[in-house]
Amino acid sequence: MPDSEAYQLARQALVDDATRPSPPPRPPTLGGSTNWRTMTDQQARDEWSALRDWVEWVTVRYDIPLSLIPTCWWKHGALVEELSALHSAHRAAFHSMDNGNGPITWHQHFANAIPRLRNAYNGGCSEGHSSRRPRSWSGVTDEEEWDAWTNQSHAH
Repeated sequence: MPDSEAYQLARQALVDDATRPSPPPRPPTLGGSTNWRTMTDQQARDEWSALRDWVEWVTVRYDIPLSLIPTCWWKHGALVEELSALHSAHRAAFHSMDNGNGPITWHQHFANAIPRLRNAYNGGCSEGHSSRRPRSWSGVTDEEEWDAWTNQSHAH
């Protein structure tokens, strides 16, 4: 029945929706930082892909030598963290919402990161990847001593 009250209400709702102004678009996010510890598997795959594309681009664009960022960079945790931070800063710096200072600020961050990149890698893979034995905390902390220490305020 086209003249029913329900029909009239539904018709009016369509008219209202059609004439209601659209809300303003939400500004895009700046990309955020990379926190490898909290990602799902799918998020990690996506981030790894984006980071790889960016690392390959930035190393060519800035002619970064293998002695600073080796081809096995992704196997070196400290390099991954440093490069992830630079990638996040780069996304924010060159975002359309940036006020224009982002690119120069990114270049300052990049210059500051070079010594950290050098320290994170230390040129050890010039002739193929060489794994370093990662530091481990397994079995080194005396749990009783730790508990005693953390149960005090250390305010004095």
